Amino acid sequence: MAAKGSLPDSDQGRGGGTGNRWWTLVAVCGATFMLLVDITIVQVALPTMQRALHASFSDLQWVISAYALSLSALILTQGSLADRFGRKRVFFVGVTVFTLASLACGMAHSPTELIAGRAVQGIGGAGMFATSLALIGQEFQGSSRASAIAVWGATVGGAVAIGPLVGGALTTAFGWQWIFYVNIPIGVLTLLVGLRMRNLVDPGAKRLDWSGLVTFSGGLFLLVLGLTKGNDDGWSSTRIVATLAGAAALLLLFVVVELRQQRPMFDLSLFRKPAFTGVSIATFGIGAGMFALLPYLTLYLQNDLGLSPLQGGERLLPLTTLSFVVPLASRPLTERVPAGLSLCVGLAISAVGIWLFTGLTVGSTWTALLPGLLLGGVGVGLANPAIAKIALAVVPPQRAGMASGINNTFRIGGVATGVAALGAVFQHRLQSTLHTLVGAREAPALARAVAAGGTQAAAKISGGRPVVVMAAHHGFVNGINEVVMVGAVTVAVGAAFAVLVRRKDFYSRRRDGVRPSVRAPELDRVPERVG
Repeated sequence: MAAKGSLPDSDQGRGGGTGNRWWTLVAVCGATFMLLVDITIVQVALPTMQRALHASFSDLQWVISAYALSLSALILTQGSLADRFGRKRVFFVGVTVFTLASLACGMAHSPTELIAGRAVQGIGGAGMFATSLALIGQEFQGSSRASAIAVWGATVGGAVAIGPLVGGALTTAFGWQWIFYVNIPIGVLTLLVGLRMRNLVDPGAKRLDWSGLVTFSGGLFLLVLGLTKGNDDGWSSTRIVATLAGAAALLLLFVVVELRQQRPMFDLSLFRKPAFTGVSIATFGIGAGMFALLPYLTLYLQNDLGLSPLQGGERLLPLTTLSFVVPLASRPLTERVPAGLSLCVGLAISAVGIWLFTGLTVGSTWTALLPGLLLGGVGVGLANPAIAKIALAVVPPQRAGMASGINNTFRIGGVATGVAALGAVFQHRLQSTLHTLVGAREAPALARAVAAGGTQAAAKISGGRPVVVMAAHHGFVNGINEVVMVGAVTVAVGAAFAVLVRRKDFYSRRRDGVRPSVRAPELDRVPERVG
């Protein structure tokens, strides 16, 4: 007889019914689609937002970073809330907050209002992201889990694929506000589909790790703030040095705090397995090197080459479409090779693709990006499913929530850090080029204008002087070249750490001391109760 408040044995083994678990997958994929579309769809609209809201380059960075920062800072806390109150409840609250915040973003009338709305979006998104892979892990085992992860990976690729095109089309046809309004019907449908989910809770989860939340989110915020403001304030200024030192101190304190916690939100013992360390750093690398690069490619296509939002979105289709198609087409092959190999090869291909973006000149057209876009799409398409598979495989089922939370923290934290770091590199190279071409007097103000608005901004503030416009063009291209070199190296480092992923580190019921039983499916269930 089942204990009071627990699932019947048959339901524990089958994940609450075949029909219900596939509805769970549909809801999770719908939420994941919203989350990732809202990264790529916003990037295409950045130049239009800049002109409509009179935003600075720093504002544009924060439109991306505010979302990624709150998302990455709160994923683990939302995972702890899910353990205590149930994954379904946290998922539903997350989708609701995200949908309402999308409405607020669309109604924003200033950069500050938009950035605030994006930060709230990230809070809701953290609840969705923290529970996504964990919900899949609790409902699917064996070959069905592989199928579910493949569908989820295709959703990730599809979101990346459709985001730039839909963002460009909506911005061109209706205005930038509609890139946020489109989330509202998707959010409502996701809530309706998810009604049939089970709400599993962990009876051992009694309190939140507040000290971990404060030190981690504070450290990450100060890091992104320092990287974003470094060029404006000066890297040796007291403010920037203090900000970055504070970030380092808080992140170090976070490690100390988590080591002393009985139930930490960020279990550092997971990093004793080389495979977990490898997939975490690899995930950070693709976030900071590939996904954080996309806003700067968008600025290049629209602000330097003069393409419209729709045209800019269309030019990114080789990368985004392949990131959707490759996981589906390569599955028969990737199922036969070690997941670590797929991850390493995918990141290596992505790094080569990004490197092919280098060498741009003032005479280049968008076709100079085409070889890199093609290779980058293949690489992302191979890496994304491997990341999800490894993150769940290296821990026992009852720790799936923790593992997926840490993995997603590294992914989105990489985007937040990467956008800030690449922006610092871009601004520095742009200003140094302009310093050489137009002189120290004009360079700072011109660099700020060109970083945000491109060569059109240079023409506006200089009265159309050809020498200034050409200098701005050179500076912009030089900045993009340096940014893509840094992005390529970052992804390559991730590929190197992917070598740490070994099959012997994957969780095994027999090897890790779980007694085999004829009722094998129960061994894959999370030992939790229905809340």
